[in-house]
Amino acid sequence: MQTTVTGHHIEVTPALRAYVTEKMQRISRHFEHIISASFVLTVEKLEHKAEGAITVSGGGRSIFAVNVASDLYAAIDGLIDKLDRQVRRQKEKMKDHNRSDPKLAMG
Repeated sequence: MQTTVTGHHIEVTPALRAYVTEKMQRISRHFEHIISASFVLTVEKLEHKAEGAITVSGGGRSIFAVNVASDLYAAIDGLIDKLDRQVRRQKEKMKDHNRSDPKLAMG
């Protein structure tokens, strides 16, 4: 999985990059079909924003989320939570789509 972290009005330090990569491992444990992930970290006065997009195999679908907080690390945590929730929902949709209902096949 390829992960990119960029900053807007902020320099992305190795510590921030490592933090995002470490948190991304939680999502990849739930869903192994992730091709790439890109994150944009933004600081505007008192508002810290983290944006993330994940490309999932199987149609090249993208999952996108944004989180705003007063602390950049809190914004990253909230973003990862949102992305994790969406990835799990996508995984359930794929699982349900592949399962056929025997009642419908008979009737």
